[in-house]
Amino acid sequence: MAHIVIVGAGLGGVPCAYQMRKLLGGAHRVTLIGASPFFEFTPSNPWVAVGWREREHTRVPLREPLAAHGIEWIEQPVTAIDAEHSTLRIADGQAVAYDYLVITTGPKLAFEEVPGAGPGGFTESVCTQEHAAAAWVSYQRFLQQPGPVVIGALPGASCFGPAYEFAMIVDADLRRRRLRDRVPMTFITSEPYIGHLGLGGVGDSKGLIEAEFRQRHIKWITNAKVGAVSQGSMTVLESDEDGKARHEHQLGFHFAMLLPAFKGVDAVAAVPGLCNPRGFVLIDQHQRSTRYRNIFSAGVCVAIPPVEATPVPTGAPKTGYMIESMVAAVCTNIAAELAGRPAEAHATWNAVCLADFGDSGVAFVALPQIPPRNVTWARKGKWVHVGKVAFEKYFLHKVRTGSVAPVYERYVLQALGIHTLKDSHP
Repeated sequence: MAHIVIVGAGLGGVPCAYQMRKLLGGAHRVTLIGASPFFEFTPSNPWVAVGWREREHTRVPLREPLAAHGIEWIEQPVTAIDAEHSTLRIADGQAVAYDYLVITTGPKLAFEEVPGAGPGGFTESVCTQEHAAAAWVSYQRFLQQPGPVVIGALPGASCFGPAYEFAMIVDADLRRRRLRDRVPMTFITSEPYIGHLGLGGVGDSKGLIEAEFRQRHIKWITNAKVGAVSQGSMTVLESDEDGKARHEHQLGFHFAMLLPAFKGVDAVAAVPGLCNPRGFVLIDQHQRSTRYRNIFSAGVCVAIPPVEATPVPTGAPKTGYMIESMVAAVCTNIAAELAGRPAEAHATWNAVCLADFGDSGVAFVALPQIPPRNVTWARKGKWVHVGKVAFEKYFLHKVRTGSVAPVYERYVLQALGIHTLKDSHP
């Protein structure tokens, strides 16, 4: 009997555990390790930060549904991985041996790369539910004394969708409160243009989002590098298309939310030969480590090169549908090897995003994510907001009942009337 251990209980790890159990039946052990007792639906965080959602409504306690499907659950952080001896160590000092390890940890948030940034400094975040809940506390104070707002992404960021969403959601919330006229808003981003998204744009994403910003009176600065943040003020260096400094902005704010660059988590990044210099897991086309044959990885923690060089460093995002595709490949390949067959499955790495704008939204589809593409599709409308609210409920229900794959293919693409292209490779 083989022991498959999955580290990380988020959008990648929980579906991986359920899918692995489904494929393997009761012939092998499946263990999921996570630092929190809950699965948290990260796409809901911008709503939590403005009080549109309670944390309790966007998360699921994991112990009971996992046990119901025969999945062992360890609620502790992993502190070290001994890849040579197929063993990992958890926070209480216990050693856990594995035959296969699946790394789905998500990222380490690199706020320290910009002095003063992050929840430990002077800006808020919506990267985790804890951060979003803290942002809601700050936002309530802000509502008592409105003033300038700065929202965006720091240099090296690779996840831009939540920043755009949060800017639009804050705008919508302030209009509902009749406070918008008292709040100048500026969006800052390392992207070379609005709507780049780390993908080189998707359809007319540039035109769609710029038009939305103009309609909502949101100013923007692109090719932006935040130098430092202090109480109520930040220095932003704007570069030209060659990466040379063009203008230095000193932006004052009463409330700011900036998404950070990502790195690999410490326990993963420390494994010799497993990761690139940023701590992301190096994988082959089958999601297998290029160094260790019994280690696979999926999600934000894998190494993907930027789509293109940009004046200010900009990473490539890993969207929910892409993560789902990676997880499916990992599970299929491990099941194949345990059955004596070669691992041949690969992820399609397509990008699908429902970006909620509070009272409307934009849906983006890029198949595959990296240009040139077989499908490039973008649409705007109130239906996107409604669709994302419904998808949140759908996904959380699937986590509770233990059937979470392939939810993006079944729900999002079918709802949009778009079919996956099985030959879309990374």
